[in-house]
Amino acid sequence: MKREAYAAARNRAPIAEVLAVELPASGVVLEVASGTGEHGVHFAGLFPQISWQPSDPDPGALASIAAWREDYPGDNLLSPVRLDASASTWPVDHADAIYCSNMAHISPTAATEGLVAGAARLLAGNAPLILYGPWLEDDVETAPSNLAFDESLKQRNPAWGLRRREWLDGLCRAEGFALAARHQMPANNIMLVYRRLAD
Repeated sequence: MKREAYAAARNRAPIAEVLAVELPASGVVLEVASGTGEHGVHFAGLFPQISWQPSDPDPGALASIAAWREDYPGDNLLSPVRLDASASTWPVDHADAIYCSNMAHISPTAATEGLVAGAARLLAGNAPLILYGPWLEDDVETAPSNLAFDESLKQRNPAWGLRRREWLDGLCRAEGFALAARHQMPANNIMLVYRRLAD
């Protein structure tokens, strides 16, 4: 049942370094589009004071997450829930942070739009919305490998492709969030952190 993703093992250490700075000291972190479940196991182990809530819309992914969880020795990795980011209602009604890795470019834009809308419903105060992955940016030259990746995604599914960070900024701004931090990551990825605009 367990699935493995090479990228998950490769990128988890640099992602964890950023999460250590951006996550709250305690509370519930909702991971949207958890995929194999490897990130959840790793991060739950690193942050035992946090309850890590994995989720995914795919039954195969949920089975993989559950299989990884069976071997997890702690009690802060919660049972995975089926969550479609584009849905107007989610099976989770509160989170102290939302983390989403590598979803925006391999899903229709409605998934990212729903992610931001869901964050607006669930997150309070200064709670962060954290996204990891490759993004296009107006003032940053796109790496040739990312351009090739974008083309390959669009060939696989016309609804997929790298998204513009400025587009995401606009979605977040409409829901009351602003870009609070941008972390450059290995392999031409970035981590974007959004928090509520000050009143």
